[in-house]
Amino acid sequence: MKMGVLLPLLLSLIGCVPDGGSGIETNQTNDLLQPVLVPVFDKQEVPSSQRSRASIGQVAPSLIRDLQTAGLAYGNPVFIRIFKEERELEFWVEKGSAFKLFRTYPVVAMSGKLGPKLREGDRQAPEGFYFVPPSRMNPNSRFHLSFNLGYPNAYDRAMGRTGSALMVHGNEVSIGCFAMSDSKVEEIYALTDAALRNGQKFFRVHVFPFRMTERRMNEARSDQWYSFWKNLQDGYDFFEKTENPPNVLVKDRKYVFEKISPDG
Repeated sequence: MKMGVLLPLLLSLIGCVPDGGSGIETNQTNDLLQPVLVPVFDKQEVPSSQRSRASIGQVAPSLIRDLQTAGLAYGNPVFIRIFKEERELEFWVEKGSAFKLFRTYPVVAMSGKLGPKLREGDRQAPEGFYFVPPSRMNPNSRFHLSFNLGYPNAYDRAMGRTGSALMVHGNEVSIGCFAMSDSKVEEIYALTDAALRNGQKFFRVHVFPFRMTERRMNEARSDQWYSFWKNLQDGYDFFEKTENPPNVLVKDRKYVFEKISPDG
């Protein structure tokens, strides 16, 4: 890890951001007294743009302060859970041998209803277990900033489901995606970008119809998707019990969950 430089206070005040490079070298303060050193990670290449660098430069200092207050570190591995019914995105950061909840963001817009995405054009947001490597980060998105969930995954393909470009993005509009406000997606993008640049091969995104408590599952017993949701619940419960997301496999058209090996 290379450490960023402390820019002069004047540059912080006018919001200057480097125009090139793969990292962020900025300094901003809340009270104009305590500078924040933003690390620049270079373990892995991640797509960037002037927009993404400017956005990250704006939000990284305050994120670093808030992470430190929570006993967490900028650049540590991250994990995301999305709940459709609650319209919430949970952002988790690894600390030691477990992941700790850092923030819960509101999902501003989401089309469709509860249940998985089945086909291209059905306006449904997906449900299932997805992952995002650097190649799926989009710093030039027409929806401000975005990352592609990777739908359809192996399970979706086994079930004959179709669709493409299912994302978490800004701009507060959605046709099958999970839309955030621009200010919130900038934070999410900065944290995921830092984790990837610091060596996380990919981050996992688990999408559920709702918080899969026993009470809520009992309410859903008569739903056509109950058996599918029971399979999702196994992955939900795995994380609830271990505070670590599982490795997700697909066997006989079902999700199978196992502990992640030490090498990832």
